[in-house]
Amino acid sequence: MTAATGAPTVKCLVWDLDDTLWNGVVLEGDDPAPFPVALETLAELDRRGILHAAAGRGEHSVTQRHLTERRLADWFCAVQVGWGAKSAAVRRIAKALNIGLDTIAFVDNDPVERAEVESELPMVRCYPAAEVGQLPQFRDFRPEHITAEATGRRRLYQAEWQRREAEEEFTEGRQAFLDSLGLVMELRPATEEDLSRASELTVRTHQLNSTGLTYGIDELRRLSASPDHQVRLATLRDRFGDYGIIGLSVTELVGRDSVLRLMLMSCRVASRGAGSVLLHHLVQQALADGRRPVAHFTLTEVNRNLLVTMRFAGYEATATDGDRLVLAVDPERPLPKAPGHTRVIVGAARPAQEARLS
Repeated sequence: MTAATGAPTVKCLVWDLDDTLWNGVVLEGDDPAPFPVALETLAELDRRGILHAAAGRGEHSVTQRHLTERRLADWFCAVQVGWGAKSAAVRRIAKALNIGLDTIAFVDNDPVERAEVESELPMVRCYPAAEVGQLPQFRDFRPEHITAEATGRRRLYQAEWQRREAEEEFTEGRQAFLDSLGLVMELRPATEEDLSRASELTVRTHQLNSTGLTYGIDELRRLSASPDHQVRLATLRDRFGDYGIIGLSVTELVGRDSVLRLMLMSCRVASRGAGSVLLHHLVQQALADGRRPVAHFTLTEVNRNLLVTMRFAGYEATATDGDRLVLAVDPERPLPKAPGHTRVIVGAARPAQEARLS
């Protein structure tokens, strides 16, 4: 299979292992080294911010030991090894990484395995192992921007895997777990150095995108320089490490209104309530500036949950504008209670002003 026309850029390549990543079958006692061309593709796609996962046949402990001994384990954000259908393994990987199946590619030397995945998951792009060395040349594996955030994405997802394991072992309830993370969100104006990552976010993020808009670097640069617009980025960290830049908002000041033209949040932090934290802060800031918080929202097939989040932040539908909803917060009504498990830092330069949402 070659690159798919019109498909989103691949976010994760799922590898078969035996006779695909290496020449041999580990469970049969082989001790195979990885194909050199496979190592080159692992490194190049990782540099571009494309994740790697594994879906192999065999016993998990045996395969994991071989990955570790061959110093390959660190390349992978998720490893599924067993005897079930490969399509089921791919589904579990997508769920674990919280990414869409249409952003996953699968490579396997066995045409029967590829056919099974293609039949069950037609949105997943499948490639034969013979094309491993060519994958970096395909358009589907060439993101528009390669940012510092992209080159460190593997570490971010590996930290998230540690968080998931910690959460599974936590016995005191979900809210107590969130409180234990020590979450800190920093909000600041986008700078020239941030524009590539900001544009990348608009392209990569669909489920938590309020309008489905995408902005190029030139447009974000223009808006950042405009006195009538505010382009803000959100970063997040906790006791496990840094999530990186995970959110973006574009606000236009129109009369006495503060109009949220675009708000998006990385799917990686949806379970941390980060979208609610950002929305509550934007509402509070607009009110503190004497402006009415307004937002435009375009319903898509995948962003319905964000509309619910906006309503919990106090936004209510007031009108329609073509295919867009116009939402607004009534300044005379008490605001809903904001999430209390995240500390918010506001500002661009250190020392920044610190504020806890109330």
